[in-house]
Amino acid sequence: METRGRNIYLIPYVLWIALFVVTPIILILYYSFIDIDGNFTLANYKKYFTPVYLKMTLNSFWYAFLITAISLLIAYPTAYLLTKTKYKQLWLLLIILPSWINLLLKAYAFLGIFGTYGFANALLEVLGIGPKQLLFTDFSFIFVSVYIFIPFMILPIFNALDKLNPSLVDASRDLGASQWESFRKVIFPLTIDGVKSGIQVVFIPALSLFMLTRLIAGNRVITLGTAVEQHFLVTQDWGMGSTIAVFLVVVMVLFMIITGNSSRKRGV
Repeated sequence: METRGRNIYLIPYVLWIALFVVTPIILILYYSFIDIDGNFTLANYKKYFTPVYLKMTLNSFWYAFLITAISLLIAYPTAYLLTKTKYKQLWLLLIILPSWINLLLKAYAFLGIFGTYGFANALLEVLGIGPKQLLFTDFSFIFVSVYIFIPFMILPIFNALDKLNPSLVDASRDLGASQWESFRKVIFPLTIDGVKSGIQVVFIPALSLFMLTRLIAGNRVITLGTAVEQHFLVTQDWGMGSTIAVFLVVVMVLFMIITGNSSRKRGV
């Protein structure tokens, strides 16, 4: 009876997964074999492996890598310092708070900040550098992307660091390890699962960004996400858009498997 009761509670979850995860993936897979005239074809996959789309794929991976790497470099020391502060939960809340604001609103806010008469250029003028073209550049795109994703990198790393037993670090110091050695051999290895989780939640959405490439980069940055949007909304070539989406899904699944938590592998 207990098992039957548990199975009943699983029904909404299974239905949700079937309707909003499995069904869309099946539809995307189906449309990837359909051309613009509605005929079955393999041309979409053939077209994907042409220089234009391969270059777009490399661009997407490069920008996703940069956004993830910069986010990690900022997030890890920030999370570490947060665990040492007195009101760490309050500071963490203040960092996460901007993620509750709509992405579109934040993008438009940065249009004003990086604009010709915006705060950034006003600051550069005060410093004697003079106004610069900040909008529609790689810098503005990466800066805004990092700003948007960094709370999602900080949170899992903070949780991993907060759960770390401080006596292990103290033991390493008692045994003669320097601060750097304690970090490299004790702290970082024991918090690697938090780092992997942070990388997952940043790299995967960064790989398929499209709104920021339009608003902040002014279409100077072309990614696979931009191509999917163009094929579905502009050219109406759902087949090609679905083919790119299938590739993104496959890459995301592989990336999640590769960066899977070691605790799961150990069966913990």
